[in-house]
Amino acid sequence: RKELKICEAKTDKSSIDEPPEVELKDLPPHLEYAFFEGDDKLPVIIAKDLSVEEKTALITVSKSHKRAIAWKLSDIKGIDPEFCTRKILMEEDFEPAVQHQRRVNPKIYDVIKNEVLKLLDAGLIYPIFDSP
Repeated sequence: RKELKICEAKTDKSSIDEPPEVELKDLPPHLEYAFFEGDDKLPVIIAKDLSVEEKTALITVSKSHKRAIAWKLSDIKGIDPEFCTRKILMEEDFEPAVQHQRRVNPKIYDVIKNEVLKLLDAGLIYPIFDSP
């Protein structure tokens, strides 16, 4: 088990001082990009159906608090970026395989069913409908 460690604050320049290069992806039709710096620096996603006054107010307030936004992992104070990133190590000749659905002991089937229903109701899991 990996223990959490307390990290000292680093003196690296924040993303505000040196904005990172980002790749903008296509957004759903109800969203659009707004930028805090110039035409391509520090992008945020806002609703497209806001009025001009609402967009201006939102961007003005957000710009005044832009240091509160973590633009990249290193901007989050006190959290080691290694803790937030995970690398899956696989062998080079790995072939993915479909695993068959397993059978459950009938004695604990109802217990598992109730637990799954609780997780579904809480929104922590979702059904996969193509499951056999």
